[in-house]
Amino acid sequence: MTDTAAGRETGHDGRPDPVRVMVVDDHPMWRDAVARDLSESGFEVVATAGDGEQAVRRAKATAPDVLVLDLNLPGKPGVLVCKEVVAANPAVRVLVLSASGEHADVLEAVKSGATGYLLKSASTEDLQDAVRRTAAGDPVFTPGLAGLVLGEYRRLAAEPAGPAPGDDAAKAPRLTDRETEVLRLVAKGLSYKQIAERLVISHRTVQNHVQNTLGKLQLHNRVELVRYAIERGLDDE
Repeated sequence: MTDTAAGRETGHDGRPDPVRVMVVDDHPMWRDAVARDLSESGFEVVATAGDGEQAVRRAKATAPDVLVLDLNLPGKPGVLVCKEVVAANPAVRVLVLSASGEHADVLEAVKSGATGYLLKSASTEDLQDAVRRTAAGDPVFTPGLAGLVLGEYRRLAAEPAGPAPGDDAAKAPRLTDRETEVLRLVAKGLSYKQIAERLVISHRTVQNHVQNTLGKLQLHNRVELVRYAIERGLDDE
């Protein structure tokens, strides 16, 4: 069964199945503490890992809903882990949990496929909320970082880019009016819940429209979708 409001699978008792989480960090005490806190809060911690290679293997084996990922890992850096895991299974959402708030680290993580970025100074409650929202597909950032990411995509969108070979407007995928409307609101930074309320449709319907749009445009995640919309000025309409 599926919960039409939240898009989560439900069990025989009608309750949503817990969000499946994997925690990756090279510090055992920190990793175990995060995994324990999430487990005690109702999340299902399906795996943990202490290095990059191990993280990629275990993520592929367990297919978590959310990968809580540190960037500073031995063997394979976190950004490569993120890129490989998302490429292997685009359904996996990556929430970076890092001690670094450096702009370059944030932007590199997002460009590698991360859905959100949280600093390790965040509270346990903030982390729990971030994992829930990340599982729902909402981009989650420590305050101040969301504006940085959006500003970077605006900058990239403003840069002239030569047309791809054989590229022309007539070949662009056709979106329905509703898909375009949802895309415009995504580009404005609204969460799925806010979009559902604005358009008076269910959260699940918003998710379906976003997934259909991602498929048509051959994009991998919401961050790429936002950039696509900004490049076409949809956020200004």
